[in-house]
Amino acid sequence: MATPSALIAGASIAGPALAFWLARYGWRTTVVERAPDLRTGGQNVDLRGAGPEVIRRMGLAEQVRRAHTGELGLEFVGAHGQVLARFPVEDTSGMSLTAEAEILRGDLAELLVSATRDSTEYRFGDRITKVLEEDRAALVTFEHAPPERFDLVVAADGIGSGTRRLVFGDEPAVRSLGVEATWATIPRTASDTNWWRWFNAPGGTISLRPDRYGTVRALVTRTLSRYERRHPADQRSPEQQRGLLRRTFASAGWEADRVLRALEDVEDLYFEVMGQVRADRWSSGSVVLLGDAAYCPSPVSGMGTTLALVGAYVLAGEVASHAARGEGLGGYEQIMRPWANRVQKLPPGVPRIANPISRPGVAILRAAIRAAGTPIARGIAARLGSGGSSPDGFVLPDYTRRERS
Repeated sequence: MATPSALIAGASIAGPALAFWLARYGWRTTVVERAPDLRTGGQNVDLRGAGPEVIRRMGLAEQVRRAHTGELGLEFVGAHGQVLARFPVEDTSGMSLTAEAEILRGDLAELLVSATRDSTEYRFGDRITKVLEEDRAALVTFEHAPPERFDLVVAADGIGSGTRRLVFGDEPAVRSLGVEATWATIPRTASDTNWWRWFNAPGGTISLRPDRYGTVRALVTRTLSRYERRHPADQRSPEQQRGLLRRTFASAGWEADRVLRALEDVEDLYFEVMGQVRADRWSSGSVVLLGDAAYCPSPVSGMGTTLALVGAYVLAGEVASHAARGEGLGGYEQIMRPWANRVQKLPPGVPRIANPISRPGVAILRAAIRAAGTPIARGIAARLGSGGSSPDGFVLPDYTRRERS
């Protein structure tokens, strides 16, 4: 019997994780990535709920623990640097956005790729240009490599997946959340700590998070105007984006000017509108969507990486557990979709409620943050949270018997 083959588009988190599990089940796996090399930059990603358990089953828990950013929790700060409220990682109120397992996206990607180097072929600097369904398999055309047949093609190349567009067109909806985010790595200064510091200003937020390399990961969000939401601008150049941020945050207070100056010299400036992906179907023939390409919950959910890891685990397990490919893909969607739908249900007004555009709005938000940080409010939130259900809740299936010895 021929060894089944899978082509996976995207070498970030979901793609290498899927390659790991499919190789465990005896598949031949190939990952194609349009970037010339593995992209090792990026911000913090959280591992919550079932995410750490998937990492444990992969045998990578200790490596992830050693790569922890060291973040102690979340501090909200005012215009003069005063701490409005502090929520340590062990806080039980649910207000701390820091997860117990905090790791940089690039560090996690490197761990996953290293764990699959011997079992997976990685093709960097190439991309899929056409997928043709042919005799229960897919004939794939590449930009550079010659055409090749695969039993399964997986689009794991992010919220703007080009592979998804080739097969599904505009059928999946990418829903804007009305907020634009800019990420970069900037120099660490004496004022920086191992706390995630969050500052609100009219029109957006600035937050600084520690890493383990002696630098700081900056995230700047900007609330889109009604006109911008109706008429999205063409992709700006990095210099145009810097100018826009200067106009939005000039003299905003706290360390805004320092961050704006630092952004002038960074090489890893990245920006996009925060959004979610809603797809009525996750598979078509031999092609299946995975991770952000299928069900991006947006960065504000804190669950994107966990969904990617768990989705990869379930997709591989279901495909390996069914002789018929369609049944395996159906099982993957049946198990994952209800959970993904719950994760995508953000609290009302999020994220725009955290990005007021006026000074009175910022003042009201800061007052609410101060109140939420009091012992009484945190105690009430902890009691309410202990009795409810969390979208993190997900019971991992056990596919142990399917692993190749």
